[in-house]
Amino acid sequence: MIRKRLGQGLAVLVALLVLAVILTARPGDPALYPPKAAAQVIYVVSHGWHSGVALPTAALTGPGAGSALRDIAVRFRAYPTLEFGWGEARFYAATPTLAEFDWRLALDALFTPGGSDGVIQVVGLDADPRTSFPRADILAVPVSAAGLERLVARLEASFARVDGHPVDVGPGLYGPSLFYRGAGRFSWTNVCNHWTAGLVNAAGLPVAPVIATLPGGLILDLEWRSGVTAVP
Repeated sequence: MIRKRLGQGLAVLVALLVLAVILTARPGDPALYPPKAAAQVIYVVSHGWHSGVALPTAALTGPGAGSALRDIAVRFRAYPTLEFGWGEARFYAATPTLAEFDWRLALDALFTPGGSDGVIQVVGLDADPRTSFPRADILAVPVSAAGLERLVARLEASFARVDGHPVDVGPGLYGPSLFYRGAGRFSWTNVCNHWTAGLVNAAGLPVAPVIATLPGGLILDLEWRSGVTAVP
C-alpha cells in the first residue's frame, strides 16, 4: 500500500512538472530563427552552476543598443567580445566557483520575499569564448540581424540606469570584469539561467524556463529543439 501511494505521488509530481514545462514554455519566432541570411554568431556559456551570453562588443553600439550598452562598449573597447551574466547581488559576487557555493546565501537569494537585488557581470574577452573558458559548455548560436537587435534591446533593458548611465558596483569575479546594478528582481522564478533563456528567446529561439532553471537543462533544450551546436 505504501509503495503504491509513493508511486502515485511520484506520478502526480511528474505530471505537474510536465504541465509546468508546457504552460511556461515560450515559443520561438520563425521569422527570426533560424536566420535566413548571413548570421551573427553569439555564444551561450555554461559554467556549471551559472550561464551567460557572449557577443561581439561591436553589437553594443548597433541597433537595439541604448545608453547603458554604449557606455559599456566604450569602457570595454579593448576587448572584441564581452560575456554577460545576471544574478543575485550577494550570492553572485560570493560564488566565483562551485567550491565557494554557500547554501545559506543561495536559499536567501532564491526565497527572499519580493525578490533580491540583481547585478550583471560584464567580462572582457581578448580571445574567443572557447579559449577563454576551456572547461565551460558553450553553444554557438547563429542569429539574424533582427534577432540580434531584439536580443541587444532586451540586454539593454536588464541594466539599471542613473541619469541614463549604467551603475558599476565593483570588480567582477574573473578577468577584466565589472558588476553593474541590474533591473528586475532575482528569485526562484527568475534565476540567472532564466535570464539567459530570455535573451536567446528574444533572438527567436524557443525556450522552456522550467527546464532552463539549471544550465544543463538550458543547453540540452537549445541543442534538442533549436539544433544549436556545441563548440568542441
